[in-house]
Amino acid sequence: MKTFLTLLLGFVIALGTILNIKKKSVMPIESPVKVTLNNLQGKYQLLVNGKPFYIKGAGLEFGEIASLAKHNGNSFRTWRTSNGKQSGKQILDEAKKYGLMVTMGIEVGRERHGFDYDNPEVVQKQLENIKKEVLALKDHPSLMIWAIGNELNLHYSNPKVWNAVNEISKMIHEIDPNHLTTTTLAGISQKEINYIKERCTDLDLLSIQMYGELPELPKLLKKYNWRGPYMVTEWGATGHWEVPKTSWGAPIEEHSSLKAANYLQRYKTGIAIDTKQCLGSYVFLWGQKQERTPTWYGLFLENGKETESVDVMHYIWNDAWPENKTPQITSFTLNNKTAYDNVVVKEGSIVSAALEITDLEKDDIHYRWELLKESTSVQEGGDYEERPKNLKIKTIKISKGTLEFKAPKKGNYRLFGYANDGHSHEATANIPFRVTE
Repeated sequence: MKTFLTLLLGFVIALGTILNIKKKSVMPIESPVKVTLNNLQGKYQLLVNGKPFYIKGAGLEFGEIASLAKHNGNSFRTWRTSNGKQSGKQILDEAKKYGLMVTMGIEVGRERHGFDYDNPEVVQKQLENIKKEVLALKDHPSLMIWAIGNELNLHYSNPKVWNAVNEISKMIHEIDPNHLTTTTLAGISQKEINYIKERCTDLDLLSIQMYGELPELPKLLKKYNWRGPYMVTEWGATGHWEVPKTSWGAPIEEHSSLKAANYLQRYKTGIAIDTKQCLGSYVFLWGQKQERTPTWYGLFLENGKETESVDVMHYIWNDAWPENKTPQITSFTLNNKTAYDNVVVKEGSIVSAALEITDLEKDDIHYRWELLKESTSVQEGGDYEERPKNLKIKTIKISKGTLEFKAPKKGNYRLFGYANDGHSHEATANIPFRVTE
């Protein structure tokens, strides 16, 4: 009996070992990708595990990863390793689920926020904290590039920030030999190019962020003698600092169709035209945010609907337009005036709005309206802004694409018009107007 039990126990142990081996065989240990740069007589190419990879990407922060993959984007960038809702690992795990590669942002102290690069203890502590972030994520198979800081040249004076960036890059390369490093610049100038060349010799590539002036980028790179590889890590709608303003200082936002046309033109002339040094780009923003208005920079609206700029990115990434396109704006007026006409009305007067739409598929269009006070919570560099609250519209008459309402109390406002085609697409435009007594 004892012999039988011994044999039985041995059989159970052996069976468990076999099952454990089998289990491990179907659950291989993940390993990081190897990211390198190929330079063939000044023509650069990004390689991921030895295969060419041209970045068709977007900047995003929260939850839009699945839609990016649906439109055939292949990468996204972040601004920090944890966005407050997801950890860096959760972000990378979701990227892996949809087959996307990530340029992972690393938060680096900005002088305009009070960070002192003359204080070696503070700089060293930052380096140590960043090292922990890198160690936690460096072996994830969806990680591609580390972006050290964001627009550190915006409103700064101390060039020691670039020494710190270089030390961070060196630290990353010591503990993570598989991935590239970069830093992002707000615009481009000879001064910054010189600083990067002199103080950031460890970086693998440069990243540049431009909006209305993007078509000038290839010329500027030649002018400032940047011969290395680069990517465009933010580009998109004309910046609020680049557009005309009303007589009372309100920046005039382009409507969604004009934005879309500019996206396509800027991509062709500012990114795609450079086939030697440019490794690809990240359009801004694959999502929605409040920055001057709730509609200015996002390719999506607050309700999750796609704007016409998503159609453009679909075309860029697929060389074909989506089957159903977003409604296009023909015109938007207040009292028969456009946003460029300095619309001023009297308190309590009747204001007439008209939003004219063209839809290629002849979809049934549903309109909605929104009235906001002009934003006063304005920041620079994409810092958090408070969204103005919705105001009740004192409607007098409303019909398809037209609205008559009573002007609110004295102040500065914007009226937003939206046109939804029932297929998750929405056009939008707004007009700033002033109300006087």
